[in-house]
Order: sequence, then C-alpha cells, then structure tokens
Amino acid sequence: MGIDADDFRTYVIRPTLQKLEAYSADAELLLLGTAAIESELGSFLKTEGQRTSGIYRLHGLTHRHIWDDYLAERPELASKVRGIASQREFLENPHAELTTNLAYATAVTWLAYVRHPQFTLPRGASVLHLATLWKNCYHTRDDLTVQDFVQRYEELVESSDAVA
Repeated sequence: MGIDADDFRTYVIRPTLQKLEAYSADAELLLLGTAAIESELGSFLKTEGQRTSGIYRLHGLTHRHIWDDYLAERPELASKVRGIASQREFLENPHAELTTNLAYATAVTWLAYVRHPQFTLPRGASVLHLATLWKNCYHTRDDLTVQDFVQRYEELVESSDAVA
C-alpha cells in the first residue's frame, strides 16, 4: 500500500509546485498520475536491477541532465530546487534525494516534464492526455503503456477522489 493520493497531492505535490511557481491542478494531477504508474504511489521505491528510484522512479542520468543541461541555464529556478533538497545529503549523494525527499523528487520530476520539447499541459487535460504526456515526455521505455497509466490512475487517483 502506497501513500494516500489526496495526502500526497495536498502535502507534497501542491506545496512543491507552489514553491516553483508552477502550480496548476493539471500539473498536480500529472505528477500524481506519474507517481501512481511508476511506484503505485510509493508502494515500492527501488526495483531490483533498475537504475531508477523513488516514488517517480526517476533515472539517475535524467536527474543529472536536469541539473547540467536545464537548471544550469536557469540559476533562479536552480536555487529554488536546491532549497528543497536536504542540506547535507544532497551534497553527499544527490540521487538518494529522489528516494528520501518527496518534495525534491516532485520538483525534479516536474522539471523532467517541463524541459521536454513536446511538453504542453492544457488546462483541463483528460487522463488520456496526461497518460500521453507521461509516455512521450517521461517514460519512453516499452515496459509500460498509456493504457497502464490510465488504469493505475483510475485505481489509485480517481478511487481516492471517490472516497474523499
């Protein structure tokens, strides 16, 4: 069992996006759906033999590219993201932050989307549109599909909306 979707949205995703001055309900749902498909909202944080980790299963190489190729050109945004990271742990093992710091992982995952040239998030995006963005901009491997995203979203995100 992972983290409650509404709690994760309210206490992690929303404040993180607000710190980045990137908040929208659609961005919130995209990140929530990403966590749902990638780790069942934190049911597991590391898959044996994989180079991905954390609630969003972000790859270490992607993490590095976000810093070296995207944030290096945006010092103000880099400062905001660095402010979300742990003081000491980030310097000793920055990739560990993807697993141990949910707000930091959320910020970096958001940037993984934003930096992608095909990324546009319209207001009121459907679940299918969110799934397509995830597949085209975030999870391009063949092990999961758009239909998998939609199914996991319906199970973990929409079902929590029905309970709330």
